[in-house]
Amino acid sequence: MRAVSRRMVDLAQSEIRAMTQACASARGLNMAQGVCDTPVPPIVLEGAEKAIRDGHNVYTRFDGLAELREAIADKLAHYNDIRADPETQITVSAGATGAFHCACEALFDPGDEVILFEPYYQYHISALRAVEAVAVVVGMPTRQRTFEPAQLEEAVTPRTKALIVNSPGNPSGKIFSRTELEVLADFASRHDLFVMTDEIYEYFLYDGRRHVSMASLPDMAERTVTIGGYSKTFSVTGWRIGYSVAAQPWTRAIGAMNDLLYVCAPAPLQMGVACGIRELPDDFYGALAREYQHKRDKFCSALTKAGLTPSIPEGAYYVLADVSRLPGDTGKARALHLLEKTGVAGVPGEAFFAGRKGADFIRFSYAKTDSDLDEACRRLTQADF
Repeated sequence: MRAVSRRMVDLAQSEIRAMTQACASARGLNMAQGVCDTPVPPIVLEGAEKAIRDGHNVYTRFDGLAELREAIADKLAHYNDIRADPETQITVSAGATGAFHCACEALFDPGDEVILFEPYYQYHISALRAVEAVAVVVGMPTRQRTFEPAQLEEAVTPRTKALIVNSPGNPSGKIFSRTELEVLADFASRHDLFVMTDEIYEYFLYDGRRHVSMASLPDMAERTVTIGGYSKTFSVTGWRIGYSVAAQPWTRAIGAMNDLLYVCAPAPLQMGVACGIRELPDDFYGALAREYQHKRDKFCSALTKAGLTPSIPEGAYYVLADVSRLPGDTGKARALHLLEKTGVAGVPGEAFFAGRKGADFIRFSYAKTDSDLDEACRRLTQADF
């Protein structure tokens, strides 16, 4: 038999999916994958159901239904302070991951270097590898969760094409401040780089923090590709509705790639999301942040009580816990030990760190129903490791 393609050699199933399967086999509580099994807003469900009945069951335009692109454009202006033409600058795709992959395919050549921060989201690394770009990792200490400008200057080379910013971040929950984004904007401008931002968790903000989009900063809209979506916000991770926003020349290339890879996102589900954006009041998002802050506090308290010290997230719905006290030489061994002892599944830290220190961490998702979260807390605090 012939071998798989060269680009597949370094690609494998993500540890997130692998631990989900291990959890299913153990009949455990899945806190590995951010499936977000909390209730879907009724207006979103009703919008999709109505769309099916009304005949929105065929291909849409490659970049999405006009109703959704227009709703996203209005939301960008209202919430993100980004002005985008829904006809020429927005591409609806198969989730934020699909939008990110289309952007990578459209903008990067083999050998292009892309700077991203550690801990990073594993799929960002995988998407870069899939297009044979080179990931250049800049480390941020787990506790301080910031970077030094000198680190960026050391990382940049003539081959550097872009910088990735994930805020609020997966897995760390870091939110980049306006000051930090201004430093990155200056760096990108001086070195003529794209900035790709993953803002899928933009509404999951804690302790009064605010979300700032890179493309809202002066002169940054022309060099920023903003990635977003509603899988997490509306608890519809299986619907795969995401989008990218970019200047018109880049959007044309991203849209052509989206057409090639996905044709379009599911039509009735696009309509459901459009209804949610249009009709849910602003206080829905504030209530969402408060609900998840409560989940964060409850779960981090349980981790602390269990002796698995958490790094308290500022946003998103993941927490990195220090599991160095658990037996095992790798994060995978420790995650499997925890699953065996408690029936609670998390993701080994090696999925998010380039070096050995990933072995000391497990990432948990607390986007769970209250009953499941309470059960996970009980199991962790009563376990004998």
